[in-house]
Amino acid sequence: MQKRQPKTETTQTYLPAKTKKAPVDAIDLKILRFLVGNARMPYLEIARECGISGAAIHQRIRKLEEWKVILGSCMVVDPKKLGFDVCAYINISVQDPMLLNQTMEKLRQIPEIVECHFITGTYMILVKMYCLDNEHMMHTIFDDILRIQGITSTQTYISLNEAFSRQVNLDRLKP
Repeated sequence: MQKRQPKTETTQTYLPAKTKKAPVDAIDLKILRFLVGNARMPYLEIARECGISGAAIHQRIRKLEEWKVILGSCMVVDPKKLGFDVCAYINISVQDPMLLNQTMEKLRQIPEIVECHFITGTYMILVKMYCLDNEHMMHTIFDDILRIQGITSTQTYISLNEAFSRQVNLDRLKP
């Protein structure tokens, strides 16, 4: 019986670390509901609604940011109003799972891609991208995505219209 040699080469994994559930309480959830409904709501108004001090709201929001429950706040623009008439979802197959990190970094460099997910099934990656028109989309797929080393195939779905978009339902959570 052969003795196994210890691994000397370390490989970076593409899988994220297991996410721990943040220990939020009823007041934290109430604060989150207000902020998800209106990220511009003044903290003092939230404090009045929650029945606690403004300083306590600041501390709790800082805590939620440290725990990565709150990832930030941003203005949401309508891509179509800016001329991005094509929204597409693209399934991507990668030749070797060891190339996933490298592939993700190359995809991150393509400005048309706004979301990227690891998925199950025949394909490994799903991206969402916005393009000005079909020609722009074609060039992005053929000149950028398919030239990434290790990508073997893609399958593209064009969104005709976004019916709705929303945040997760906080009402399902129990503190």
